[in-house]
Amino acid sequence: MSTIKQKMSGWGRFPVHETIVSRPETTADIRRLLNSEAVSNWIAYGLGRSYGDTPLNENGGTLITTKFNRFMSFDESTGILECEAGVSFKEILDVFVPRGYFLPVTPGTKYVTVGGAIANDVHGKNHHVDGTFSEHVLDFTLLLASGEIVRCSRTENAPLFWATVGGIGLTGIILTARFRMVPISSSYYNVHYQRARNFEEALELFSESDDQYRYSVAWIDCMAKGSALGRCVLMRGNNAPADQVKGSNPLPILHRTKLAIPFDFPPFVLNKWSIKAFNALYYRIHPKDAHKLVGYESFYYPLDAIHQWNRMYGKRGFVQYQAVFPSETCREGLKEMLERLSGSNRSSFLAVLKSSGDENGGLLSFPKKGFTLALDIPITDDSLFPFLRSMDELVLRHGGRVYLAKDSTLSPEHFRQMYPRYKEFQVIKNLVDPNHVFSSSMARRLKLVED
Repeated sequence: MSTIKQKMSGWGRFPVHETIVSRPETTADIRRLLNSEAVSNWIAYGLGRSYGDTPLNENGGTLITTKFNRFMSFDESTGILECEAGVSFKEILDVFVPRGYFLPVTPGTKYVTVGGAIANDVHGKNHHVDGTFSEHVLDFTLLLASGEIVRCSRTENAPLFWATVGGIGLTGIILTARFRMVPISSSYYNVHYQRARNFEEALELFSESDDQYRYSVAWIDCMAKGSALGRCVLMRGNNAPADQVKGSNPLPILHRTKLAIPFDFPPFVLNKWSIKAFNALYYRIHPKDAHKLVGYESFYYPLDAIHQWNRMYGKRGFVQYQAVFPSETCREGLKEMLERLSGSNRSSFLAVLKSSGDENGGLLSFPKKGFTLALDIPITDDSLFPFLRSMDELVLRHGGRVYLAKDSTLSPEHFRQMYPRYKEFQVIKNLVDPNHVFSSSMARRLKLVED
């Protein structure tokens, strides 16, 4: 297998690490690479939509897995799909939406692979009802450091199943997976748009309606202050029945016309004034209370319509910071975080608030019952990083945690407090990979594996 040395990053374009890259096409190719002396350790890399250093491996090896993208079987009677782990959510939607099936759980982009969805145990707008992606996974096959392939499920190699779910690629290479798709009668959603004057009103609206809407999310203005602190536009919805869709085809594939950002924005474009103006406009152009029929692309994947939208943040990139606060402390935690953000004038161009359901994932899975807040913060100077450390301390004080799929700055000490089951993970990791053939920049930063 050919290899090449190159610099890589996650979607946030920070950090940038040099690594040895290979693009295997068969399982035999992967085995040869793992046994080669080119580098001592490897990590899988799908479509690169993790934001920080989760899929990076500085001075190590990176296995691009996108050529493992075959569909293997589909059972119409049960909705069970079996495919290789390099299949993207976009490829799944293109094939199965016209057949009346949708993904059980999806994040805010369709450009993720099935393997990446399992390794990061992704969640979406329906977490309060349907949980994370792993809750719909029946089993998967995993290539271990030894070259052995094992099947993992809740009953077969169960400890390894729960270590791999959310395990950020450190237990092995996911080769195939079986999971249950969801039947739909149309590719549209009835969406209720509603403005909330502040985050406290938004929390009340979420709590009052979580049993009425399968999907819920809110855009939140992190620069608003005072009585308008955390003002929101809530978007809550359910699948629309076929008879509500005009035309003869209720199940079209809804690709939107793609815009493109052809160059890196200069630093002055996204500043506190431009973002404040955008936030005010976004809040006011949405109706106070309205219902609309919306296609799945607009509802789930609005940013996918902008090719390379991460270039908006300039060459230095940005940090996506996502934290979850448990139900008992979410009001106080969110209030303190929003006050700190608005007071520091650290602008978040895209901020998302979601309701989070029960904690049922893997040993290193992110969600817990409460609310999550995701922020995109431009890297303008190095003062951002001490600020993020203070945010970590805030999250910890309120019993929350930071999402590893978005992280690039968490300290080992804070990680261990946020993820108390890390020792269980390390025991399983060391059993199946005692020589740490699978490693990453994040794993070493968090001291999940030895340097």
